[in-house]
Amino acid sequence: MELKLHPELVKRWEAIFGSELGQFLEAIKEPITPSIRVNTLKIEVDHFLELFSRYRLTPIPWCKEGFWVEGAEEESLGNTWEHFAGLFYIQEASSMIPPEVMELEEGHRVLDVAAAPGSKTTQMAQKMKNRGLIVANDVSVRRIKALRNNLERMGVVNACVTQMDGRRFGRLAPETFDRVLVDAPCSAEGTIRKSYKAALNWKPWIYRKLAETQRMLLVSAYKAAKPGGIIVYSTCTFAPEENEGVVSYLLERYRVKTEPIALEGLKTDPAITEWEGEKFHPDVKNCIRVYPHKNRVGGFFVAKMRKME
Repeated sequence: MELKLHPELVKRWEAIFGSELGQFLEAIKEPITPSIRVNTLKIEVDHFLELFSRYRLTPIPWCKEGFWVEGAEEESLGNTWEHFAGLFYIQEASSMIPPEVMELEEGHRVLDVAAAPGSKTTQMAQKMKNRGLIVANDVSVRRIKALRNNLERMGVVNACVTQMDGRRFGRLAPETFDRVLVDAPCSAEGTIRKSYKAALNWKPWIYRKLAETQRMLLVSAYKAAKPGGIIVYSTCTFAPEENEGVVSYLLERYRVKTEPIALEGLKTDPAITEWEGEKFHPDVKNCIRVYPHKNRVGGFFVAKMRKME
């Protein structure tokens, strides 16, 4: 399929990728390799690899439970008995990044502001060995059903599910959580290798509209975090308005600082420090951008922040 992109979208991407635009445009035409995360709440990784040896698996460097499945279709993986039994979760490799940088411990109280369908929630539960507490929230009743099904399938017992506007947590549960994840609803440009929908339905006004909600979600997360707690903000878009712009908004108004992110085998690009005449807060420098033409993934943005004591 020949991808027909809106000229204004290409112009935006040219400003972001510069001389690498051609490499990026070629990369997004290639279908993404399916990836899975072994569920160590139910099976050890070595045992799973023996059980699943009919597939050719390649390790994902930044997640020791993660693997690319070479030559397979995602639909066929979802129809295996191992998937139904909750021995693994089908999860895009870049989606595994946020829980890996959260420094999770078994006794933590964790808030997942926009949790459905549960990929990162189940990954966090796995890292916490099913101990502590995860409040897995989503605003959508329809998406809550998928979240609950995945938590049950994966054997997660340390999570409670709530259905609420994530912007309310800061007021209802101030300074309650050791860790907060805001995997924000976004324009989803980074998912283009998996689906052309984000590009085909592109509208120029969408960024500002989404950024307004994202800012409120992040402020709510900040208020819900304990002093000294970690807040991770992530999106699957390239848009600076939704990424650095949102983080900069928090940095300029609240007592929070960003922290560097480095994961083995992950090639990252630096944050964008200025966009369309707006200069962002200097501390956005610690945020990372993950690009399809440099990793076997979809696009992603991650910021790790600590609420100051």
